[in-house]
Amino acid sequence: MTTDITTVTMMNNTLILSDDDKRFIITARELLEDDRVMLMQHFTQHGNVSCYEHCLMVALYSYLFAKHLKIKINVEALVRGALLHDFFLYDWHDTAFTPDGLHGFSHPYTALKNACRFFNLTEREKNIIFCHMWPLTPLQIPAYPEAWLVCMADKYCSLKETLFKDPYK
Repeated sequence: MTTDITTVTMMNNTLILSDDDKRFIITARELLEDDRVMLMQHFTQHGNVSCYEHCLMVALYSYLFAKHLKIKINVEALVRGALLHDFFLYDWHDTAFTPDGLHGFSHPYTALKNACRFFNLTEREKNIIFCHMWPLTPLQIPAYPEAWLVCMADKYCSLKETLFKDPYK
């Protein structure tokens, strides 16, 4: 997929996008337009936020944290891992117990199983998905900078979504 994304103009202000910014947009768009990923729109994550919106915001904040902290990352892996980190495809509010175990502990495994069924994932992307609940899952330790960033952004976004009615407005 080739897209010539070079600038964004909003309210007479022009923002020049870096190559990494363009990679973020292109990679995110590919997954966000996938029908299976769009199923996450039907499941609530925290408060009024869907799993789809939650995963998108985790991807965005992970990327922004990396830029702010000047951490060298694989943008595609970060975006794909973040967008699929909660790809468990059920409403965890209906029951805390799932075939894979207690939701809080087991959903990274379920999300990884689902993601591997539908997408070709790198080891880095698998680690991002499987380890995002650390330290609740103490043996699933993030092994890459992207996994640590998604882990931190997930906690940040989850807290916002739990505490505020409209966390992203």
